Amino acid sequence: MEKILAPLRESVKQQGDLVHELKAKGANEQELNKAVAELKARKKILEAKELALQPKEDTVDRVKMEDTLKRRFFYDQAFAIYGGVSGLYDFGPVGCALKNNILQVWRQHFIQEEQILEIDCTMLTPEPVLKTSGHVDKFADYMVKDAKTGECYRADHLLKAHLKQLMSDNKCSAEKAAELEDVITQMDNYTQQELADLFVKYNVKSPSTGNDLTPPTSFNLMFQTSIGPGGNMTGYLRPETAQGMFLNFKRLLEFNQGKLPFGAAQIGNSFRNEISPRSGLIRVR
Repeated sequence: MEKILAPLRESVKQQGDLVHELKAKGANEQELNKAVAELKARKKILEAKELALQPKEDTVDRVKMEDTLKRRFFYDQAFAIYGGVSGLYDFGPVGCALKNNILQVWRQHFIQEEQILEIDCTMLTPEPVLKTSGHVDKFADYMVKDAKTGECYRADHLLKAHLKQLMSDNKCSAEKAAELEDVITQMDNYTQQELADLFVKYNVKSPSTGNDLTPPTSFNLMFQTSIGPGGNMTGYLRPETAQGMFLNFKRLLEFNQGKLPFGAAQIGNSFRNEISPRSGLIRVR
């Protein structure tokens, strides 16, 4: 197995070194994106080969595994008796115990052995903080809707899946495949209008119904709320745990007696109003 995997691992390493080299010399964004895309492609090939070489008894049926975890109440969809909400889950007794064991090992390694400074910051954040960090204006994804059912999809994910499906067609020429691959490589750089044009160009439809889709619109992923009884102060449930650590940098530096470098860490919930959470515990709200 190692003889088969060694060349693939070396290929991934070489491409990773190339990406680091391009970043170091300040290569243009398009060249860097292509190198990163190639690195991801090589990693996928390696992962696929590793999976193929695994003994059959080691393979996991994800659907059956998730069904077992839910039946034994490791976790389950929250508010299920009211129909449930995608992306919201509750942990059961065994799930809580497993989670606590993982956190204990994490703290033992990072906090105790590595002596990283642990903090616990509030989950509610005033608007000026996130306005300064750019989250209010830019923490968003483009969304499209099924024109008839109203079902929502994240635009870039849907377009990428559609293009990969086109590439897998035996009738797709090498030239066309290269064109589609280039579009996928540039996916994160497209404006709202450019995405809309691509949806029209490649005739992207709703994967569930085949219906037409609405043009892409910007959707902010933060949960907004009001702070205080007057409702005059806008706040958000934190989209990341990082802001609290950044804002407490001075206090942490003082705590560390003014010595650099030091590390800071935090365990806690963050909140993202995901457009279409469909990956179980991997991507939740």
